[in-house]
Amino acid sequence: MFAYIFRRLLLMIPTLIGVVTLTFAVTQFVPGGPVEQMMTQLKHGSTRGGEGGTSGGGGYHASQGLDPKQVEEIKKQFGFDKPPLTRYVMMLKDYATFNLGNSYYQHASVWSVIVSKLPVSITLGLWTLVLTYVISVPLGIAKAVRAGSRFDTVTSVLVLAGYAIPGFVLGVLLLMLFGGGTFWQVFPMRGLTSDNFDDLTVIGKVLDYLWHIVLPVTASVVGNFAIITILTKNTFLEEIGRQYVLTARAKGAPERDVLWKHVFRNATIPLLTGLPTAFIGAFLNGSLLIETLFSLDGMGLLSYDSVIRRDYPVVLGSLYLFTLIGLVTKLIADVCYVLVDPRIQFNSLDR
Repeated sequence: MFAYIFRRLLLMIPTLIGVVTLTFAVTQFVPGGPVEQMMTQLKHGSTRGGEGGTSGGGGYHASQGLDPKQVEEIKKQFGFDKPPLTRYVMMLKDYATFNLGNSYYQHASVWSVIVSKLPVSITLGLWTLVLTYVISVPLGIAKAVRAGSRFDTVTSVLVLAGYAIPGFVLGVLLLMLFGGGTFWQVFPMRGLTSDNFDDLTVIGKVLDYLWHIVLPVTASVVGNFAIITILTKNTFLEEIGRQYVLTARAKGAPERDVLWKHVFRNATIPLLTGLPTAFIGAFLNGSLLIETLFSLDGMGLLSYDSVIRRDYPVVLGSLYLFTLIGLVTKLIADVCYVLVDPRIQFNSLDR
């Protein structure tokens, strides 16, 4: 086992380097970088906005009319006074020590920027994960036991309809119905807490928090029911048809014991092994549309703003960090799979 884990850890290094290298190379050719944006702002400020719009990406056109020394100072400010290869090597050295650098525009380290956005993403992701498993797994088991019944058909239609409706569209509908948009003012339209949150009691703070997350969590979670529900149903149906189940029934074992003592343990293996990935993903995933709709400042909005504003340290740093976490999580999932199912050997995972 330790040899397998060591090999996987070694393979993470070229994967990380490849992802960071590709992203760094792309950022060198994307028009409208931070230097061009700053020069355009200064140029428009000096001409009182009378000479065109934003830069189309050409540093030459953006620098026209500016003092060359001022241009060099701008390049130095953003670190573009050095050749691309030098900046690339410096970035790799910093990332090796988990120094993700500083944001160009937020005047803070990339670490602090990411940490400040995580509460929103954790709220949406973790509640989505918990509710998805709590509802979908029992529902999938019930569908497997009643396969082909009217209950199975109706619930399949409902979960697939929820899967087909985009979360953003559902969020708009919920705001119209319950957020005071058209009908009832039941839930707040924005934020995770009220303005007087600090003045509330402990119970009041909990209720206020839960009151605020009902609509965004509902919009996020409904579309996730179908995957886990269908996966649970199919794995249970597959296990129910196996020979050991027929043998247990032939020996006169109660149907309840057959289902919960034999089928349940084997059928939940895919769900348990996928839980680490889903758990970490709950902390990192950000839904831009949901966050925008409900005025939540999370990872989705941060990623979008960083790309639009060409905040390269945030883009590269968050990509590097989340890629690393994703690779480690995949390794943990593989280890859990072997621990849960002794029939699987580590050697077979390399194939």
